[in-house]
Amino acid sequence: MDYKQLIIRGISYSQTQSGAYALLLEHEETSVKLPVVIGNFEAQSISLGLEKDIQPPRPLTHDLFSKFVDTVGYELVSVVIYQIIDGVFFSNINFKNKESGEEFVMDARTSDAVAMAVRFDAPIFTTSQVLNEAGILLDLEDTDRDLSDIEEATAAEGGDMQNMSVEELQSLLEQAVKEEDFDAALEIQEEIKRRKKKFD
Repeated sequence: MDYKQLIIRGISYSQTQSGAYALLLEHEETSVKLPVVIGNFEAQSISLGLEKDIQPPRPLTHDLFSKFVDTVGYELVSVVIYQIIDGVFFSNINFKNKESGEEFVMDARTSDAVAMAVRFDAPIFTTSQVLNEAGILLDLEDTDRDLSDIEEATAAEGGDMQNMSVEELQSLLEQAVKEEDFDAALEIQEEIKRRKKKFD
């Protein structure tokens, strides 16, 4: 399968879910961004894993498991986000024995998989299908459209969006991502995809 490598663009507080965070992954070649909603603990763990110089006084769960994997002679070679169902991402963690080369795969929540990947400096991949279904593509330059425009455009079951041009929708999409309102961004992206399919 042709996997697409992702990089971590950042973690921010979710505007739509209290107590949750948005992990923003990006496919560098296409600039398609993949927002993943994660919990507070996972956000903290990923952040600490990225900051190699910061060590918590006691090991976190992901630190403990990473140490165990290393101690028994394995390494984490990659993480694959292989599908999305009803807004939930599914991931695998791929391990390899350092001596024998034996490989095995573990199913994992995407937040846990990414928290482990950053501790091993392992690449994160996804599929074209996941990028097509959940990715957000920004086509235009920065815009100063206000977030209230987005809320108005998405308020009446997409009614207002149907009266907007693709260029206006792209502007709203850019602003939604800036404001980290990924739910609105995904809804706008779906409308843009629907328009493009109509003209294909």
